Amino acid sequence: MGTELLLGQIANTNAQFLSQKLADIGVGVYFHTVVGDNMERLLQVIRLAASRSDLVIFTGGLGPTQDDLTKESVAQHVGVGLETNLEAMKRIEDFFLQRGIVMTENNRKQALVLAGSHVFSNDFGMAPGMAIRHDSSTFVLLPGPPSELYPMVERHVMPYLIGLLPQKQVFHSHVLRFYGIGESALEEHLLDLIEKQDNPTIAPYAKEFEVTLRITARASSTEEGEALILPVEKEIRDRVGQYVYGMGEDSSLHDVLVTELGQRGETIACAESCTGGTLASLITSVSGSSAVFGGGIVCYTNEVKHQVLGVPEEVLHTVGAISEETAKLLAENVRVKLGTTYGVSVTGVAGPDPSEGKPVGLVYVGIAAEGKPTVVKELRLAGRRHAIVGRAAKFALFYALQMQKER
Repeated sequence: MGTELLLGQIANTNAQFLSQKLADIGVGVYFHTVVGDNMERLLQVIRLAASRSDLVIFTGGLGPTQDDLTKESVAQHVGVGLETNLEAMKRIEDFFLQRGIVMTENNRKQALVLAGSHVFSNDFGMAPGMAIRHDSSTFVLLPGPPSELYPMVERHVMPYLIGLLPQKQVFHSHVLRFYGIGESALEEHLLDLIEKQDNPTIAPYAKEFEVTLRITARASSTEEGEALILPVEKEIRDRVGQYVYGMGEDSSLHDVLVTELGQRGETIACAESCTGGTLASLITSVSGSSAVFGGGIVCYTNEVKHQVLGVPEEVLHTVGAISEETAKLLAENVRVKLGTTYGVSVTGVAGPDPSEGKPVGLVYVGIAAEGKPTVVKELRLAGRRHAIVGRAAKFALFYALQMQKER
């Protein structure tokens, strides 16, 4: 919570992290609220939250400055005072002593905790966390910086919350990543499954030109959750498995491609026209890509296509740079020139204006592989220039993965 979030100066990643951790132990999250650094508004939010939730978690507002009001607000609502936690106070004093810095008086505020609360040690900062029960609600107060909050939650808060649960329950999920199919088309293929969902649930959502599908089961154990998910996942793969490129919340097309290439001992090179190096940038953003990436050539002009990558002038003057023939030659020639297992090319019209009499969004992706016929895919992409470039680069990664699976 805090004014910085409301102003858009920082993103609320803490809420996302806490929701994921709570789901792991079977605690449902129904509300996320952001409130500015104002005592009256804080108290309004606290009263509302306590009226509808058994567990209320606060992040931020435990620091030394005047606008850090979380402890004071909760103390007023609960009707208790604040007291100095000696362990936290010693940690704060040692911090300044070790660095040879004079500690200002307001830093003592960080050692204050709600009287009678359960205190969570801050192993990577100064202000401790705390939990206190009032009426039918448990209030948990946590520091705002993720570098302090994440380890505090993992080490201290999760065991505390598990101890409050009447019985163990987990939410177990599989995350499928799709490319080459839109969210609405995917939903149409799976509509009957989505409509009759109960346990597990199926939730599709779009993310960075891709579609992610989360299958979540509520169970008493991870093993039971897995058993509930697997039949549903098999049915989904039977219907739309050709669009699945990976699994996991953090997987991406370029991560999966680099991993697959590394495991097979294969390499890739790219020739890019309209994407201007975006494809190479995605690949090289992955740790370990140096073992699989032979290199990339940005062949933005016809001169480079001809002089560096050997596309005949006749092809460029007749069918043009934006053509199936050019994409095929670029992919084959960059593969041979850089000595890699695969060669991928992208040529097209990203906009804002047509080129060679061809419309904005027309893109050709070529994929050449050692010992296999070259494949060229024609795309008709919509959107502004940056969106066409991003989608074209990701389609190139996706088609490279598809060819890899067929080898």
